[in-house]
Amino acid sequence: MASTTAGVAAQAEAPLLNKKALIGALAFYTVLYGWVRWYEQVYGWSAGLDSFAPEFETYWMNFLYTEIVVEILVAAALWGYLWRTRPRDLDRIRGTREELRRSMTHLIWLVAYAYAVYWGASYFTEQDGTWHQTIVRDTDFTPSHIIEFYGAYPVYIVTGFAAFIYAHTRLPYFDYTKRGLSLPYLIFVVGPFMIVPNVGLNEWGHTFWFMEELFVAPLHYGFVFFGWFALGLLGTFLQVLAACADLIGKELCGEVYDQAVARVGPDQARWLD
Repeated sequence: MASTTAGVAAQAEAPLLNKKALIGALAFYTVLYGWVRWYEQVYGWSAGLDSFAPEFETYWMNFLYTEIVVEILVAAALWGYLWRTRPRDLDRIRGTREELRRSMTHLIWLVAYAYAVYWGASYFTEQDGTWHQTIVRDTDFTPSHIIEFYGAYPVYIVTGFAAFIYAHTRLPYFDYTKRGLSLPYLIFVVGPFMIVPNVGLNEWGHTFWFMEELFVAPLHYGFVFFGWFALGLLGTFLQVLAACADLIGKELCGEVYDQAVARVGPDQARWLD
């Protein structure tokens, strides 16, 4: 009983927004991709122009093998942890401060996902086009592709599905056992994920057709189509805001509400609702 009371008290005192977690998540991606960009600058030109050279195997193919293994392990560990530690009593926190705190944590996951998508689908994607307009490829596994397709894309996929699992296992509004899966949320994470299978079509086309590296080329339409699925963010945020609306009202106005009830009496309190 004492431990339960202490746990509830700790949840009540926990800040709604964990600023350290937010800053830490953004700092992690910034440091990670800062190092990746440094690595690319140093070894892209010195060891990444000839795929038949031994240094290409050393600096780039080993990089590829390592990142794939690490990404699989991280995805299995993170998704598995979120799933295995999911609470089974979401109704207990419905309408409480703890639900609002978890909603803020969910927003941190979404910010991290958006930041990871920026690095993968914007920064390194634009850079890839520039690289291949400058350097004639002699392999599908170019330095820019190893970083973009097999590095940055899986990172945002891991982050996006972690946010999806967190929402559907920690928040009553997204409770998968009662409400199923959120369709806009599913589109929001599955669409960008499907860009990775589309990489196979892209590499097949570039292998059999000598094409100029233009983003408007028909071969690249699949990237655009699945990229548009990120617009599911709009529907997802409508659901997130709907889930937070009542909670924020109770959190900010709870004290005033209690004072009003005490002043007008319980018989008239229903009009305050």
